[in-house]
Amino acid sequence: MPHTPLFSDRTQAGKKLAQVIHETLNQQATKFQIKPAPIVYALPRGGLEVAAPVAKLLDCPLTILAAKKISHPENPELAIGAVTACGHVLWTQPKKMYQRQNLQWQKIALNKAINQAQSLEAELSFACPQVNTEGATVIIVDDGIATGMTMAVAAVAMRRHSPRQIWLCAPVAPLKLLAWLHQWGDRVIVLATPEPFASVSNFYAEFPQVETSEALIYLQQ
Repeated sequence: MPHTPLFSDRTQAGKKLAQVIHETLNQQATKFQIKPAPIVYALPRGGLEVAAPVAKLLDCPLTILAAKKISHPENPELAIGAVTACGHVLWTQPKKMYQRQNLQWQKIALNKAINQAQSLEAELSFACPQVNTEGATVIIVDDGIATGMTMAVAAVAMRRHSPRQIWLCAPVAPLKLLAWLHQWGDRVIVLATPEPFASVSNFYAEFPQVETSEALIYLQQ
């Protein structure tokens, strides 16, 4: 079943998301004094194009948190977990649920995802600003949420750095994931929750792969 695009591209989606995040921050500021300034973390590479307008409007640092889904060897589209470049892992099922004979391919899939995340971080981290998340509101942004695993593992990794709050933000996500996402973040901001939900790319008129050179430009700006 074809979908009508909700966004022309990631930049337009980012500008719309930025407005909602900005308004929400302003509402919260009437109750609490938010210090230090928020920090925007993009899930690269696609998340950077969405996160850049957010950081620009909020006038705050933009950096990355590299995370990759752990794919089932027989079905690359199926996420059995997610891992960050620094080794934080989240499985869709508890590890003890996997049968003994599956442990070897599970290990292979995990190592492949870690290598991908570390390679991505190595490509981009030199362009990232130095930030201190302690006591800060951390805003994690992606171009869309399909399974939620990379967003969740990013939140797990970020929680270790003692932020004041963690916000999970994206232009689009399945409605059924919202309650689940709230257990990982202090606030969840999603612009649209269309159903049926097949793929994030279905909701963009233009959804090209973001190359490393483009990703670096967003960080350097």
